[in-house]
This record gives sequence, C-alpha cells and structure tokens, in this order.
Amino acid sequence: MLDTQRSYHWPLMARAIERIDSAEGRALSLEEIAAEMNLSPAHFQRLFSRWVGVSPKRFQQFLTLGHAKSLLAERFTTLQTADAVGLSGGGRLHDLFLRWEAMSPGDYARRGAGLTLRWGWHDSPFGPVLIMSTETGICGLAFAAETGREAAYADLAARWPEARFVEDAAAQAGWAEAAFATGAHETLPLHLIGAPFQIKVWEALLAIPSGHVTTYGEIASAIGKPRAVRAVGTAVGRNPVSWLIPCHRALRATGGLGGYHWGLSVKRAMLADEAARLDDAIATP
Repeated sequence: MLDTQRSYHWPLMARAIERIDSAEGRALSLEEIAAEMNLSPAHFQRLFSRWVGVSPKRFQQFLTLGHAKSLLAERFTTLQTADAVGLSGGGRLHDLFLRWEAMSPGDYARRGAGLTLRWGWHDSPFGPVLIMSTETGICGLAFAAETGREAAYADLAARWPEARFVEDAAAQAGWAEAAFATGAHETLPLHLIGAPFQIKVWEALLAIPSGHVTTYGEIASAIGKPRAVRAVGTAVGRNPVSWLIPCHRALRATGGLGGYHWGLSVKRAMLADEAARLDDAIATP
C-alpha cells in the first residue's frame, strides 16, 4: 500500500512544485493549487507538507526570483570559516558526513571499463530522478523534469562509455528513498567518478551547509585555485551526483542563479526547499 501511495503522490507533489514555480513569484492560494491537483485543500496541505517537508505557503515564500540574491546576502558561506562559526555542530545543518569514495586517476581514464553500473528511475520531490550505482555506492543522480528521461539517461551514460549498464531500479529502492529523506542521505555511500580537479570541487561543495549558498569564486579559493573560477563552474556543472553533492548551492557573485545542469526550475525548487526547512528548524525551539 505504501509503495502504491508513493508512486502516486511523489509525481503529484513534483507537479505541484512545478506549478508553484511557473507562477514566477505570484502567490497562489492553497485552494487554487489544490484544485489543480484535484485534491481538497486540507488533503493537499497534508500531502505537500509530508512529501516536501514544508507547507505550500512556506515553500512559496522562498521560491521567488529574488531568493538567490537574498540567500547570498543573508546565508553566504565562506568555506574556509564554515567550521569556525559552528555550522558543523550537533544540528547537522550540512552534508559533510557523506561517505564517498573517489576513483583513482587511472580508473577515471579507463572511462568506466570493467564497471557494471545499475540504473533505474525513481520518484523525487523534484520530479523523476535517474539513479546510477556501482557496488560501492551511488555514482549518478540526474533529474528529468526539464530535460526528459532519454536526455538525462544519455547524459549520465556518456560519462562512462565503456561501462556495462544494467537496468535494476529495485536494487536501488532503499537508496532512492533515503536520498530525499531529511538527514538520512548523510550516510549514503557514494562512488564519485571524476578527474582529480573535479573531485576537489565536488568535495568543496560538501562544505556548503543546507539552506546556505556560496559563490564559484569562493569554491575556487577553497581549493587553492582562486583564478580558476571558470574551470570551477565547469566542474560544478559536471557533478554527476546532483542534490547529494549540492551543486545547486553555488551561485554567481552577482546573486544570479548561474546555470544548473538539470534545469533552473529544479535548482530554484531545491534552494527553496532547503531554505524553508532551515527557517522552520530555527523557529522550532
């Protein structure tokens, strides 16, 4: 019964998020959104709060065109000092504790030869998500709300052209659920497949607390390459494990969202979700 409800409700909530985002800052009433989802306002409120983590009203407050700039002004993280200000304390506000294993440069150069990558489609609060994994852990996470499933699969598969791909969504079911559960994803095993420079950038992304943002320039400085801002931006865009390695928390120094490999509407939804959750956590004694 729970699996049946999940397969129905997650896509519905993803559609609700997409509808809220398409309003481009215009406040939608609970009754208006619920009607479009063919649900009563009370039922929709309960479902949305359960699956997304915050109420529709709270979510809308953060999903605005100016939200990125306000985040940069109010929740900007200097990576070198994040630890000093207590962001890694008992509140577990960030994802530094993800367990991951990086490939050696030699393994990366072999373009996935000798690896078996299992893959499957799953539901998420941000639309359909493709998960690819090795025996070690998750090596790919792609969102298809904007790109479509075929393009998302082709994108990830092209990164490891010599690997063997096996469709096996059932083997990933537990990981798929944990990936979007509050706090649970901190212990998910990852298998990062990338060049050494990319690995450094992705490791820096893990130091950005949930609900906070930083800039590409800050990331470049954190890895000891302050002039490599453009290269850092490219590496951020090539992050194969979106959401778990939080590339959506990297913004331009101007406060612009910058790019996002899986679509800006997905990035806005992720930032809004995290900021709303953090605000609610701070407000709760």
